[in-house]
Amino acid sequence: MILDPIQRQQQLITRRQFFGKSSTGIGTVALASLLNRDLFAAPAVNMNPLEGLPHLAPKAKNVILLWQGGGPSQIDLFQHKPGLEKLRLTELPASVRGNTRLSTMTASQGKYPILSALKPFQSYGKCGRMLSTLIPHIGSIADDICFIDSMHTEAVNHAPGVTFFLTGSQVPGRPSLGAWGTYGLGCLSQDLPSFVVMTSSDKDKTCGQLFFDYYWGSGFLPSKYQGVRFRGDGDPVLYLNNPAGVDRSLRRSALDDLAAMNQHHLERYGDPEIDTRISQYEMAYRMQMSVPELTDLSKESPETLAMYGPDVHRNGSFARHCLLARKLVERGTRFVQLMHAGWDQHKNLSYQLEHQCRDTDQPAAALVKDLKQRGLLDDTIVLWVSEFGRTVFVQGDINNPRAYGRDHFGVGFTIWGAGGGFKPGHSHGETDDFAYHVTKDPVHIHDMQATLLHMLGIHHEKLTFRYQGRDFRLTDVHGKVVSAVVA
Repeated sequence: MILDPIQRQQQLITRRQFFGKSSTGIGTVALASLLNRDLFAAPAVNMNPLEGLPHLAPKAKNVILLWQGGGPSQIDLFQHKPGLEKLRLTELPASVRGNTRLSTMTASQGKYPILSALKPFQSYGKCGRMLSTLIPHIGSIADDICFIDSMHTEAVNHAPGVTFFLTGSQVPGRPSLGAWGTYGLGCLSQDLPSFVVMTSSDKDKTCGQLFFDYYWGSGFLPSKYQGVRFRGDGDPVLYLNNPAGVDRSLRRSALDDLAAMNQHHLERYGDPEIDTRISQYEMAYRMQMSVPELTDLSKESPETLAMYGPDVHRNGSFARHCLLARKLVERGTRFVQLMHAGWDQHKNLSYQLEHQCRDTDQPAAALVKDLKQRGLLDDTIVLWVSEFGRTVFVQGDINNPRAYGRDHFGVGFTIWGAGGGFKPGHSHGETDDFAYHVTKDPVHIHDMQATLLHMLGIHHEKLTFRYQGRDFRLTDVHGKVVSAVVA
């Protein structure tokens, strides 16, 4: 029987504790035997990427990303090509198609008949922007919007396309845009997460695309920077309420004891994930008070609720999420990512496009108007964006109204931004008469990422994180700021 408490503790040590304690010493000895002794004389270099942030005067401090999952049709919504009406159902010339990359769903089609816009366009705002009559509410804020009609990407499928825009790589594993932003700029709120995500879909659930956690993940950054997903049904955050029989003071006492133990482990092992765990426990405790107040819409005026449309009263809707996004940035959340599915219209374009516009047009415009009237738009970026656009030619049977649509297309699609430094009432870039090739001012995915960071006061080449022996950044080794879209 072991009576010595020290010997008894050594007998009870776990495998994890053993390797945690021994790895540093063993690793240092092994490294010292391999390295040249002169290397230890090298002067210390401060590699902290956060030093000196922001790098320049920021135009914005918050971002609301309105992700339109699936690929909205730029031909039907944003890019007015009146000449296509005369060419309707005629063959898209091979000289126009060229070697442009298409998805496997249409790359081997025998014919490529042109499909003009489904609905008429009209001029909106003092800027005179031509937009589809399917999106009149977005048209009503045309003078506040910067339209970018020359976006292009290498991706032709959904998951790689979404991953590319949100993480800078088509392969999962990199930190997301929101994680990079909060890593570089920090938190503005003590009671709410700095990065919040909400997902929604069209009512008919016509889009089969999934939203993966790595779209808002932290990758190789500490996990404290990953997005916190708010659920659309039930409690926004799981386990927000105390268990039966546990009051707030008892929970506070338990968290204090748990924090002390975690702090002890942090000091012994230096694992940044322990620090993340401490901060998450504390944030969860504060969210018990802040989240119920956030999601309570009873204090919103009838005029505000009406502005967002009737769907604002439905839990989990895009309209409700837009209103919550305004409330989040109002309370200091740095980055809000709303992801809405339903735009992947391969065979249901003739009827589903209108439904999708009805669900998203009014709430998106209301968000911009609401921020503007509260004085929040100047330092809040609102970005309406997707992974790619759609083809000008038909996919499916044009003679069957419920069996045709448009395929994915990564060249010359349209996104728009408002507030936070975007030039209002401005259109940037152009495509040819077929909306097929960019003819002026192309903007790549990495360029857009660099521009967003620039508006937040971050030089995209300077915000880096060393991982596996390399300094990584959101824009990889590419990207340039599109100064023409910055006010």
